[in-house]
Amino acid sequence: MNKYEMIKCEKLFRIRALRDIGEDVKEGDLGGLIENEGNLSQEGEAWISGDAWVLDNACISGNARVTGDAVVFGNARVSDSAIVSGDARVNGNAHISGNTHVCGDDVLDWIVV
Repeated sequence: MNKYEMIKCEKLFRIRALRDIGEDVKEGDLGGLIENEGNLSQEGEAWISGDAWVLDNACISGNARVTGDAVVFGNARVSDSAIVSGDARVNGNAHISGNTHVCGDDVLDWIVV
């Protein structure tokens, strides 16, 4: 069973939870914006919230979270229990994983953590 659906918002899609995800996302909650279904895994408890965007070939998976006004794009990967928040930008071939927290106005485009 899918955990979210995509709601068209101009060129992007806002996500809406189809079931409870973790402790803080309830069925029906609206999430952030994605460009395509490949941007957010249907598995695990990964979620995009607030005004966060995930674009291009970027993928959020595992129990990762992207929140606030963060943007993840290019071929970037955010996985495991990693968090990208605030005004952070993660792009290029960056891979954020483990318990890493990228926040504020950090810009990462090459790092593997």
